Amino acid sequence: MLRLADVLRRHGPDYLQRYGHAVLPSHVRAVDAITQCRTAALGGHLALCTQCQRTHLLYHSCRHRACPQCGHDSTARWLAHQEQLLLPTTYYHVVFTLPAELRRVVRSNQRVLINVLFHAAFDSLATLCADPHWLGGRIGALAVLHTWARNLEWHPHIHMLVPAGALAANGRTWLAPNMRRKAFLVPVRALAQHFRGRFLSLARRALPQVSLPQIPWNKRWVVFIKPAVRDPKRVVNYLGRYVHRTALTDKAIVGCDDKTVSVTYRDSRDQRQKCMTLPAHEFVRRFLQHVPPKGLHRVRAFGLLHPAHRTTLKRVQLLLTAATAHIPDPAATAAALQRSSLRCPNCHHATLQLLRRLSPSECIMLVRTVMANAAQLARAPPHPLTAGTPT
Repeated sequence: MLRLADVLRRHGPDYLQRYGHAVLPSHVRAVDAITQCRTAALGGHLALCTQCQRTHLLYHSCRHRACPQCGHDSTARWLAHQEQLLLPTTYYHVVFTLPAELRRVVRSNQRVLINVLFHAAFDSLATLCADPHWLGGRIGALAVLHTWARNLEWHPHIHMLVPAGALAANGRTWLAPNMRRKAFLVPVRALAQHFRGRFLSLARRALPQVSLPQIPWNKRWVVFIKPAVRDPKRVVNYLGRYVHRTALTDKAIVGCDDKTVSVTYRDSRDQRQKCMTLPAHEFVRRFLQHVPPKGLHRVRAFGLLHPAHRTTLKRVQLLLTAATAHIPDPAATAAALQRSSLRCPNCHHATLQLLRRLSPSECIMLVRTVMANAAQLARAPPHPLTAGTPT
């Protein structure tokens, strides 16, 4: 199966050589990390399976947030921690999308305007939820930034997971929404108007020297709300669809030659699976534009879910009588993750034990030794008892 690392090894050096003067340092680091991920260049560990007694060489991962091979591991570790913060209630999925007129200026000023996008999205939602007509209290939210459309074009938007309820001003009452209302959590049109005004206000204040493009006054800003899941145990799996997701998965790459790269995607207009073939340099450009600048966090918590409000969150969990039934033991969760990550590639039992760490040079020498022994065995004459015709 083709991997993103294979494509970048083939076309990355030529792309960087041709456009190196305009490529961001974070993009260069991403190419280096992905191409070296799980290779001898990063070193590894020797491991022994106590079940089948085979010794394995496990290469180290790059752990870069744009690497599709490392996204699953990062998600598993992050979700194990988030399980301790779940509330036994319905969660709403809210999506905030910027109009096409603003995408270019946001891409050119990511460090500032991405922060503005996060705060404008939560501030607009929190303002409406604080209205007694809807909830009348403080809410929490977990927000995840995605910058890509399904065809890898630049399309910044925020996925927000919001517990269905708010903490009253007295700090002792949990206010649940009226599920019979068609607007669900809050009215979508009012939320979109708040979001538009808040984003433009914060953006002009943050970048007074940058002129924002004119947006037609009657153009709606797309905001989407729906109940996500009712079972708190399934919220973690729902989170995994968005947290630490990369712009492209390895299984989406179906072809690569000296000039082009072919990728499958699902068209959002008709929901059909399609294949697009891009020039190699255009493919690399589209992928790298979704590598965030260094220090920019794609996952953020707001309100009651912010790390500064852990005490308040625990109080809310105690207010909801079923909370303790859905909060797993942290040690058990960590142990389960450790066991699942150390399975033998041969017998698939969770009996793999790490022996020692290997430096990159030791890994390279070990691989060369194994390959030399394999070549020597291939050139060896057949055993006399197995050669010729049977007797």
